[in-house]
Amino acid sequence: MKNHVYLCIDLKSFYASVECAERGLDAMTARLVVADPERRSGTICLAVSPALKAIGVKNRCRVYEIPASVDYIMAPPRMQLYIQYSAAIYRIYLSYVAKEDIAVYSIDEAFLDVTDYLSLYSVTPRELGIRIMDDIRQTLRIPAACGIGTNLYLSKVALDITAKHARDFTGYLDEELYRRTLWGHRPITDFWRVGPGTARRLHSMGIDTMEGITRAEEDLLYRTFGLEAEYLIDHAWGREPTTIQQIQAYTPKDTSLSSGQVLMRDYRCEEGLLIVKEMTDLLCLDLVERRLVTNSLSLFIGYSGHSLKPARGTSSMSVTTSSVRVITEYMAALYRRIVDPQSLIRRVVITFGHVMGEDFEQWDLFTDPQYLEKDRRIQRTVLDIKRRFGKNAVFKAMDLQAAATTRERNQQIGGHRRGLL
Repeated sequence: MKNHVYLCIDLKSFYASVECAERGLDAMTARLVVADPERRSGTICLAVSPALKAIGVKNRCRVYEIPASVDYIMAPPRMQLYIQYSAAIYRIYLSYVAKEDIAVYSIDEAFLDVTDYLSLYSVTPRELGIRIMDDIRQTLRIPAACGIGTNLYLSKVALDITAKHARDFTGYLDEELYRRTLWGHRPITDFWRVGPGTARRLHSMGIDTMEGITRAEEDLLYRTFGLEAEYLIDHAWGREPTTIQQIQAYTPKDTSLSSGQVLMRDYRCEEGLLIVKEMTDLLCLDLVERRLVTNSLSLFIGYSGHSLKPARGTSSMSVTTSSVRVITEYMAALYRRIVDPQSLIRRVVITFGHVMGEDFEQWDLFTDPQYLEKDRRIQRTVLDIKRRFGKNAVFKAMDLQAAATTRERNQQIGGHRRGLL
């Protein structure tokens, strides 16, 4: 079996670094946060520059948590700009490796399989990682860090735990070095895929390190974590069999579409229903645009504050369709069934499950197929108008209500401003 070498490259404080680059500032020394100044001081900073992190300002903090004595620049989010920078950086990756050897993990992070390129360039993995980072820095003024590993997991851990604190922002791990240097590392949440919930359950079993996982009874781990235990055990030993080629070849057995938003204020029950209807309307347009249908709906409602348990529910439809009228009726009924009418709402997530191609559309005995086809023709007309004249060129009357958010969200990317380029 071929011994692989992977790079995991992370763009340091990406959004903040882009804003520094646009202003001609050094991202490593400038004090800058990316946050919307028009929102309240409780808004979350999307990114904090390394210079602010160095003096104790935490990433993803709220604006009011930044000490008043600290001078800094507040940059409004410009999501379209960040996407363009990310695309430009991807093009830099392509100048070194083929697209088949790249797995994009997020807008600011990617894995590169450089196994077959080291001899081509006559370089070590570290030299190639530094060369790519230097190229990004010189071309776009964006600083980066690079983890190097003999599998995907080790390259990610090398990035998260080692590289970000190294002078040259690189780190290397193989299985032996991982076990020798990081088995006792704390907190365990520093490791990829170990979140606070997993850490709490491990702690209740007397486990606080990766070495502790290797010494635990596997039956107990499987009873506690189910199939997730397999990942925990492999990762505790520094093993990860999955390759980039396998990731790219993977086709999920079941697919879904989701949409979610955090509301800017507390919403009453009826206002929340309006939001659910708006989101359902937009997600139905996605179905039509992709020529898909669904027969399964899910809804998550998060209440204001942290004391109330969120509401969750699912609904199976008697038809498989993309009809906005049919799906909205089912989603509204689901909403009324699961939501506490007295509680204030702050977060909404809707999901269409069992998504499949239009060829699998099915009707029940009480549905007129012509009725569904008429819906689809109307939705396609709406899509054509939006593509030609913009997302807000056509909208429904409900989008004009005071509590509606669709028209504002149509001007955003990922819930944040597109920004001027």
